[in-house]
Amino acid sequence: MMAQITAALVKALRDRSGAGMMDAKKALVESDGDMEAAVDWLRAKGLSKAAKKSGRTAADGLVAVVVSGDNKSGALIELNAETDFVARNEKFQAAIGEIAEIALSTDGDVEAVLASAAPDGDGSVEDMIKRLVATIGENMTLRRSAKIEADSVSCYVHSAEADGMGKIGVLVGLNGSGDLAEAGRKVAMHVAATSPAAATVADLDQELVEREKQILTDQAVESGKPAEVIEKMIGGRLQKFYKEVVLVEQPFVMDPDQTVAKFLKAAGAELVGFKMFKLGEGIDKKEDDFAAEVASMTNA
Repeated sequence: MMAQITAALVKALRDRSGAGMMDAKKALVESDGDMEAAVDWLRAKGLSKAAKKSGRTAADGLVAVVVSGDNKSGALIELNAETDFVARNEKFQAAIGEIAEIALSTDGDVEAVLASAAPDGDGSVEDMIKRLVATIGENMTLRRSAKIEADSVSCYVHSAEADGMGKIGVLVGLNGSGDLAEAGRKVAMHVAATSPAAATVADLDQELVEREKQILTDQAVESGKPAEVIEKMIGGRLQKFYKEVVLVEQPFVMDPDQTVAKFLKAAGAELVGFKMFKLGEGIDKKEDDFAAEVASMTNA
């Protein structure tokens, strides 16, 4: 039975992909209403901008980073709230700063952070967040937490609301010699600008790679070229894909003539890894229709 293609579904695909209304509708028809399959269909047809989007930022709150005094470890957390007003609340900022420090003393797992003792000794971090909810009046969630350890850990915060907290937070861990702190800071800024999916090709999610191969194969087959040419096309386009999404393969934003890998080698550094959180990434937030709300109140 053919799935019902509603106007809302078409709009959701248009918002996500940037495709036109008719193309979005056709993609959903071809995919029997499957959103992910429709996105892939649009990409294979060259009709989607979805590849350039890493997720919709639709939640509020703050991302916070903290690095240890010896620069050998760093923690990154995301504490969500209902509105952007909370991000400017001093109590909220103080709380997320304290929680980030606690994350630094754990293995970085969210559950471990929530179970840790609150700074004031009154219950756990989870209890602390519940008290903050009662004080500020908005629901809050410690959504993500991560930790990285290396010879040198550097951080970068973009769209900062306060010291060490903002809309985007990045940690970069390096081993080696030389000025690792400065090299790490530059790579962290690069990560914030380019949003790589993985540090190396080997680190890429294989499901993502296979999905991309299938899209590239569909595109190449549509060209009508011989099989051996298609194989070379797929290989070349896959290498281009790696340069777009793999950190060490990307052109370095501060010197596009060299890759991040070459920059690190020249700096005497070896990449241990990176962590990046974008506030609300991948969360769909309900958008209220203010005009409709006012109209309904008027008619009540």
